[in-house]
Amino acid sequence: MVLADITLGDMLWSLIVFFFFFMLLMILFQILGDLFRDHELSGVSKAIWVIFLILFTPITMLVYLIVRGQGMAKRAMDAQVAAQKQFNEFVQQSAAATGGGADGAADQIAKAKQLLDQGAISQAEFDAIKAKALA
Repeated sequence: MVLADITLGDMLWSLIVFFFFFMLLMILFQILGDLFRDHELSGVSKAIWVIFLILFTPITMLVYLIVRGQGMAKRAMDAQVAAQKQFNEFVQQSAAATGGGADGAADQIAKAKQLLDQGAISQAEFDAIKAKALA
């Protein structure tokens, strides 16, 4: 029986090998992401790095981390800041387009009703504000 031939040591060794292989892949993908995120590096330089990463993976990974490792965190942070800024702009545009947020249609009508009750606006102005909020 095949399972009887597998020992605990074999299983632990396989687990360790899998762990280090997974670490290697994670570092490789991080390096590739950093390469293509960097807008200051030319296309030829990126191609050379990728070729060396394919042919001499462990050595090239170490060299890359030594040579360009300090800038990796900065480029990742810049990408996160840009993504957050783009998301915030999208949310603001969406909220403005739909009238959402704190100045939604119900809030606008409630504020206009308060002004109407206080006598600050006329019934015609209230109707106009209500129509605009519901449109």
